[in-house]
Amino acid sequence: MFQKQFDLRYFEMDHYGEASPTAILTLLEEAAADHCLSINHSLFALVHQGIGWVLLSGYMQMERYPLYKEKITIRTWLSKYSNIKAIRENIIYDEQRGVIGRAKGLWLFFDIRRRKPIRIFDDIQEKWSCFPEESIAHDISEKIGAIESATHKRSFFVHRFDMDTNKHVNNVKYLQWLLETVPDDIADNFYLYSIDGRYTREAQFGHRIESIAEHEKSVHSFIHTIRDLDSNHVCSTARTVWRKRV
Repeated sequence: MFQKQFDLRYFEMDHYGEASPTAILTLLEEAAADHCLSINHSLFALVHQGIGWVLLSGYMQMERYPLYKEKITIRTWLSKYSNIKAIRENIIYDEQRGVIGRAKGLWLFFDIRRRKPIRIFDDIQEKWSCFPEESIAHDISEKIGAIESATHKRSFFVHRFDMDTNKHVNNVKYLQWLLETVPDDIADNFYLYSIDGRYTREAQFGHRIESIAEHEKSVHSFIHTIRDLDSNHVCSTARTVWRKRV
């Protein structure tokens, strides 16, 4: 297992003085990046070899979001491998070692130039090893179907600053796009308790993106679809659950 402590900064806060969901997702990625660095396979070293990690699916559940200047610790580890994929687990602790969040993701080892999967290096698997305990019992392989139309929608263009070191849109951007479609009365009076996401196709630089959302049976749950309008490909689907602020 690998641990990383973070001190929550001002620009990571929302207007409630709490870390935003996108800030937490960014810190989860930073912990994973440092875990790569700790075994001498940094993300930049991999990029120089034309290789990267790509998120295929993931789930995050937050009991609460940390406050400004609050210190949190993220514990992360790999619970399962295949030749080309690995499941990364995460637990988020507050300063009193209470659990405030959990997350897991299915990551693909990827040849950036050929845009194809590649076998995970034996050295990576040996140095990271494997601890088969789950951070949370949630099936991130279950399909989340796309919706064709919805009450809530926004459109965007994919800009240069949306791209990451793998030369594709970073998964944090998808979260930002889907949050833009959540109705104001939900965003103002509730917090994002969980997000369950699937990434199916790459959004292309310069293309127009549409993010749509519809209520599910529960008024505090939404199904989301992000589509590349220029290629007509579904890029991502997700389900969000929201809890009332107290």
